[in-house]
Amino acid sequence: MKFIKNNYGWIIVAILATLPVLPLSNMLSTAITEGIASTKGEKAVSMLYHISGEFAIRWMTAVLTCTPFFILFGVTNLYVRQAMGIATGVWSFLHFIIFIWADGFLETFTQVNYIAGFIAVLILIPLFFTSNRKSMKKLKKNWKKLQSYAYLAIFLSLLHIAILEKTYLIYAIIVGLGFIIRIPTIKNKFLKRRAK
Repeated sequence: MKFIKNNYGWIIVAILATLPVLPLSNMLSTAITEGIASTKGEKAVSMLYHISGEFAIRWMTAVLTCTPFFILFGVTNLYVRQAMGIATGVWSFLHFIIFIWADGFLETFTQVNYIAGFIAVLILIPLFFTSNRKSMKKLKKNWKKLQSYAYLAIFLSLLHIAILEKTYLIYAIIVGLGFIIRIPTIKNKFLKRRAK
């Protein structure tokens, strides 16, 4: 019971991040049994690719809304944010692996949006492996500096999907509003209002 109480945020994030894997496993099974070259296999891989990318950008957006959420409502949980960061990494890596499986690694360098996505994945690797309490203690002030590269990763991810389709707009608006709320003068106004 104590474990659940201390780690409820991690547990909730883990459940939410894992649930979409169940229907995806059926698609993966179809892609493997039918083969990527078949019509069914091609459709399954296309769906896997799209859904994994969609969840990657959703989790990344969620992570970057944690600070604005704290500014507005005073609710914060650093370890929940770390769990969200890990979910972002897992879905991003899965997305990239599916892309390589379907199109090959060299295809990564054929388009600007693919290159942007690839750089975003590279940035997420050290963030993923340092999203834990041990790394926080070991890196101290440098941990925050390292984690701030998440801003570059979201920018590149938005660029990646902006070139592909228009659904990026909602994520760009949410992230953009989050950055506006972080501006010191605006942030201080919200904090003062909340303190009253």
